[in-house]
Amino acid sequence: MATPTVVLVPVWGIGHFVPMLEAGKRLLARSARPLTITVLVMPEPMSKRASEIAEHIRQEEASGLGIIRFHHLPAVDPPTDHSGIEEYISRYAQLYAPQVKAAVAALTCPVAGVVVDIFCTTLFDAAHELRVPAYVYLITSAAMCALLLRSPALDEELEAEVEFEESEEGGVDVPGLPPVPASCLPTGLENRKIPTYKWFVYNGRRYMEASGIVVNTVAELEPRVLGAIADGQCTRGTRAPSVYTIGPVIPFTPSTGEKAAAHECVRWLDSQPPASVVFLCFGGTGSFTAPQAHEIAHGLERSGHRFLWVLRGQPEPGTKLPTDGNLVELLPAGFLEETKGRGLVWPAKAPQKEILAHAAVGGFVTHCGWNSILESLWHGVPMVPWPLGAEQHYNAFTLVADMGVAVPMEVDRKRNNFVGAGELERALKALMDDGGEAARKVRERAMEMKAACRKAVEEGGSSSVELQRLCEALVVGAVLPTK
Repeated sequence: MATPTVVLVPVWGIGHFVPMLEAGKRLLARSARPLTITVLVMPEPMSKRASEIAEHIRQEEASGLGIIRFHHLPAVDPPTDHSGIEEYISRYAQLYAPQVKAAVAALTCPVAGVVVDIFCTTLFDAAHELRVPAYVYLITSAAMCALLLRSPALDEELEAEVEFEESEEGGVDVPGLPPVPASCLPTGLENRKIPTYKWFVYNGRRYMEASGIVVNTVAELEPRVLGAIADGQCTRGTRAPSVYTIGPVIPFTPSTGEKAAAHECVRWLDSQPPASVVFLCFGGTGSFTAPQAHEIAHGLERSGHRFLWVLRGQPEPGTKLPTDGNLVELLPAGFLEETKGRGLVWPAKAPQKEILAHAAVGGFVTHCGWNSILESLWHGVPMVPWPLGAEQHYNAFTLVADMGVAVPMEVDRKRNNFVGAGELERALKALMDDGGEAARKVRERAMEMKAACRKAVEEGGSSSVELQRLCEALVVGAVLPTK
């Protein structure tokens, strides 16, 4: 019999595509029986910038191994209007259902499973029609999985036209977590009047059809949430699909044998004392206006701490990605001179993983993207959450209230996630100053999570065992698509 294949259908964004591809590689490495990976590539809609993903695909194809194959789906006209990215992804993926069905039906080998991205459950229809197993892969936390599974029941429990903040005085009930303030719900889920909210609930409901839910987390990071999912607390007592915790799925650039020249940011860190630098970085899309950058600058200056700050400028009109920061326009006059020696402002992309790995970094001000959180925990770096959108406010809440690996900071969500200089100064001092009991506990907890993450991926560790369990389920469930 031909070798079974696992079909991956990632979202086009680099923060989705790379982690799903990395998860596929881990399946191949772990499976006791031969497997291949087939990646169905949806083109990035309305974009001429596909270079990052294209480069990843080129590298994989150049390896010559042939066990990861890429099938590029023809472009379709994307939705022209939407109320949030989650709605956009859900509807855009739905347009690809016929193409996904045709691509899977054309395979001449058994299909172990069709694995779709977090908001792509509209593609379950294609898998169901072909009678092949369907899985969903979450690049985010078990807490987010619990919230999505819980969302249909939460929706039914509220009266029509009533918002969460109007009805949940003690917070929103997500089993396994402390009550979640309505202000910490993901963007789109906090507003029941917009179509994006309905797509959140739709995807959460369809998760129950999956053969399994694969989550990029570590069992030891979120034990209470995972226990609540397994007990049916998120799904009104109905047994949820099996959850496979295979994280942290963090791709690292393999060594080429010859040490590459260190990035300028890393060379600067080499001259700083251990655990003395606070690192500020806000993901691939994070940028600031000059007024907010001024507040950050004043907060850093007044805190007295060493810092490495990645400061990007606002996107060009008609684009989404930040530009390289113009430091003359963004920073207060004299700031660079006054902080010279104890601070570095970097206006372009920076090697975040290498920076977090450096012994000089003692804290991380982060936008709370889940990939960034996992990278920080992998290196045992405690955090100050500064969420900017998507599920980041929810992640920030769980970091503080559930995991205990972050010092809270007040972020004004209604003012475009504004943080004043005084609040940033307070949070940095709370995290970085010696002697504080709360800061000590956060640092200790971060180091415990570092140990847990590394142990999890070792032979016999929780994620290693879960990956093996997933491999076995996929191989056993492999079937030829029904034509």
